[in-house]
Amino acid sequence: MKTTTFHLAVTLLALMILPYTAIAQSEDGADKDNTSEATGPKRFWQADLPGGSYTVALDHITSISKHSYIIDGNISVTEVVIDTSGNALTRFYYLEPVAQGNSDLGAKISQRGKELLDKVSERTGVNASSAVVKQYPATTHAKTVEFHISDSTALDALFNSARSAWINGRGKKFTIKTGNE
Repeated sequence: MKTTTFHLAVTLLALMILPYTAIAQSEDGADKDNTSEATGPKRFWQADLPGGSYTVALDHITSISKHSYIIDGNISVTEVVIDTSGNALTRFYYLEPVAQGNSDLGAKISQRGKELLDKVSERTGVNASSAVVKQYPATTHAKTVEFHISDSTALDALFNSARSAWINGRGKKFTIKTGNE
């Protein structure tokens, strides 16, 4: 009888807490998460992204880093770099205007820029929010694989997935879903 009462109490408590959890998740943006992670092939970390795919052998990774910097005083870059014992360096990055977090005007400009990118994507069929943009020769890096990630939360999830797989030596398959999935 005590076990039944205990289970009933736990169930009632859960039913009371769930609505508040759902509200908190929607306020935090957790319901907008566009990433997933699954067990992948042994000894490999895979990433399926809107801009392409990447696979690396875990025992060939020499470092994984995440850092931020500012370009030309107006673009903030957050970048995840996976370095390997091979010839290619892989960069995953997220860009945003520096003023985006500092003012309402910056946020409005940033939002308008995102709207324009969406329109360009519709007209050209190229997803501008995941396309890597290079200006030859200034930003072309030999033996560098680059992926533009359109969401800072997704970049954080990618970093955590790759780092966890490498540290634990367990294969993972990380996916950033497109808007169509």
